[in-house]
This record gives sequence, structure tokens and C-alpha cells, in this order.
Amino acid sequence: MASAATAPPTPGNLRRIVAASLIGTTIEWYDFFLYGSAAALVFNKLFFPDSDPLVGTLLSFLTYAVGFAARPLGALVFGHFGDRLGRKKLLVLSLLMMGGATFAIGLMPTHATIGSAAPVLLTVLRLVQGFALGGEWGGAVLLVSEHGDARRRGFWASWPQTGAPAGQLLATGVLSLLTAVLSDAAFESWGWRIPFLLSGVLVIVGLWIRLSVDESPVFRQALAQAEARKADSAAVAEKLPLVAVLRHHWRDVLVAMGARMAENISYYVITAFILVYATTETGLSKQTALNAVLVASAVHFAVIPLWGALSDRIGRRPVYLIGAVGIGAWMFPFFALIDTASFGSLLLAVTVGLVLHGAMYAPQAAFFSEMFATRMRYSGASIGAQFSSVAAGAPAPLIATALLNDYGSSTPISLYVIAAALLTVVAVAAAKETRHRDLSDVGGAEGAQSPAAPKADAHSV
Repeated sequence: MASAATAPPTPGNLRRIVAASLIGTTIEWYDFFLYGSAAALVFNKLFFPDSDPLVGTLLSFLTYAVGFAARPLGALVFGHFGDRLGRKKLLVLSLLMMGGATFAIGLMPTHATIGSAAPVLLTVLRLVQGFALGGEWGGAVLLVSEHGDARRRGFWASWPQTGAPAGQLLATGVLSLLTAVLSDAAFESWGWRIPFLLSGVLVIVGLWIRLSVDESPVFRQALAQAEARKADSAAVAEKLPLVAVLRHHWRDVLVAMGARMAENISYYVITAFILVYATTETGLSKQTALNAVLVASAVHFAVIPLWGALSDRIGRRPVYLIGAVGIGAWMFPFFALIDTASFGSLLLAVTVGLVLHGAMYAPQAAFFSEMFATRMRYSGASIGAQFSSVAAGAPAPLIATALLNDYGSSTPISLYVIAAALLTVVAVAAAKETRHRDLSDVGGAEGAQSPAAPKADAHSV
């Protein structure tokens, strides 16, 4: 029987918690993806004007990748304090940091105004974005996962995941509208700033909603138990969350990192690099490429909860494997369709790619949450998810652009994504199924991995 501390919330409260997480992650991803789209479309000209077009794009994507480099540090810092102080406080902080950095980018002077200082300042702000996002994901999905019940956790926890396509949809939609109504000269002069400045309004809305939700009951119960043990002079001192994760859950961290490879790489190839490929290799316009990503992101948003619900029925691993195998098999048809230079073919290529990506992304929130004990869950899930982003999502558009520059063909890019898919298949196949785990009792996983560990220490971290 559930204790009062862990009793399921009412349907109305759960929907409010889901809405708060979804809106917050949508704003965070809007900010992050907006930079990626702008890097592909205008930053090469505004901040790296002395380079030839493709090299300028490479440099632009390099600053884009810097944001990923900061995500592991954000995961460590936010994970540590999120496991000590609670999920809600850190989620408010991450939203403020991300929104502030994005708004500041909208006010940035360009290379024409301040010279080489412009790309330096741009890089610093990108680092702040990455740091904030590194702490956002873990807290948002845990807040929902720890409020819901195991029977429908995959479905409910997948809703914060829809913040990624929703943010992509919002960022691409705003850029698409601006490129449609403004001339290229006006967009490059001042129009690109509007979506970044809009972030300030979105953050105010996000804060209002996020401050209205309660802290996770599972976390509150675990914190109360930890405080009670501190009062017992015979109790062993509580370990730092990071130390506990590396001691008890290092295998789970490796599984999470491997699982993220295909999901992360394929997503940024499909949504960021494709803006470069479609415009430079097939002659399609920026507007056409943006519209294809816009429509496909809407479909992506719709299918993620469906994949999450399916993971409640057949398990996290089978759904994840469907996505990994599918994305690997789709890469050659993906580029073949785009090479036809038809909007319909481009739309089909991107939409199918994102639907298959959703099969990995949807169960990820519940899957990673269920791997770790409550008092190390923020750290464990964040570290597993964000450390892999340095090797996966960060260099993906950069590697894809470099491969295109060196070989003049999409074949090496397809092989790159297929290799990532194979790595993900191996990682997920090696994992244990988690869908029946009770998050208030998952601390017992420590004992399972370390048989000599005393039972009394099961929830000490």
C-alpha cells in the first residue's frame, strides 16, 4: 500500500505536473534548437564572414557543438544538487539560465561590429545554454516519472520528451515565418534576432507554470529517510550522488550512454545538418527545408506519446530496439529521397526518420529513470544522457558537414549513422528490462549489483 508520501497524485495534479515539465522543456529546447537552425542558416555569414561558405558553416557548427560540451558539466552540477535539494528548484534555475543566454544572443553584436570578439561572446553564451540544458532534461523527466505510477509511466514520462519536437517546431516555425515575410537581406540584418528575443517572454510563462507544481513525492520520502538516518549516530554517512552512481550503477551509465548514440546522432543529422544538405546539395530553398522539418516535427510530437504507451505494454527495450534498427535501415533511403530535390520526398524522408527516432526517444525518460535509485537518480540519468551527447549530438552536424565536404557524397554520412545504430542496439540488448520497477523501491538495485552491500544501505543514496 502506498504511503502518504508516495501516493499517486490525482489525475488533475498529474496533468498539471506533466504540463509544467512539457512547457519548461519546450522552452529549453526551443532555445537550444534555435541556435542550431541559426547556425545552419545565418551565423556562418554573421560571425565567420572571412571563411568560404562551407568552412563558415563548419565553424558555425563548431560553436553549436560547444553547447554540448557544457552539458556533462551541467549534468554533474544539477544532478548533484537535484539529488540533494530537489528537482523543482534546479528546474527553475535551468530555465532562467537558458532563457537569459538565448535572450542575450538576440542582442549580440556581429563580426562586422566588434570583430573577432563576436564569435567569442557567442561561444560563451552557447556554453551557458549547454550547461543549463545538461541539468534540465534529468529533472524534467524525473518530476513526471516520480509522480506517476509504474503501469503508465512510459506514457506520462514521454510527454516531457515531446518538448524536443515542440521546441524544434516552435523554433523552426518562427524562423520559417520570418524567412517567408522578410527578404534575405532583412533577415540577415535584424530578423534573425527576433526568435532569440522572444525567448524572454517564453521564460516568464515557463516560470509561472513551473513554480506552481509540487516537489516529487518519491524524492521527499527518500530525503526524509536520509535525514532520519543522519540523526542516528550509528548510521553511515550519506555518499555523494556522483560517487554512489559510479559505484553502484556504472553499468547502467554505460548502457544509457550507448543507448543515446543512435538517438542523438540521427536527430541532429535529420533536423540540423539536413538544412545544410538540402540547400547546398539539392538546390532547395531555405524555406522549403524549414517547412519539411516543421511538418515532420509536428508528426514527431504526435507519435512520441504513442511510442511511450507502447513501451508500457511490451517493454522499454523492444520499443527502443525498433527505433535503433529502423533508423539504421532508413539512412540510405533517407538521402536518396532528398537527392530527388522534391519537397514531397524531402518531407517523407524527414518524417519517417523522426518517427523512428521517436521510438528511441519516447521510452528513454522512463527507461533511464528506472535504472537508478531515488537519491542518485537525477545524477545517474543526467550523466548517462548528457555525457554521451559530447560524442554523439555535439559533433554530429560537424562530422556530417565535414564528410560531405571531403567526399561530396551522402554515403559516408549514412554509414556514420548506421555505425551509431549498431552501437545502440548492442547497448540496449545488454540492458535489463525496467518497466515493472517501483521507483520508490528501486534503491534495491544497488544490492543487486553489489551483493555484499548491506540491506540497510539500500536507500542511503
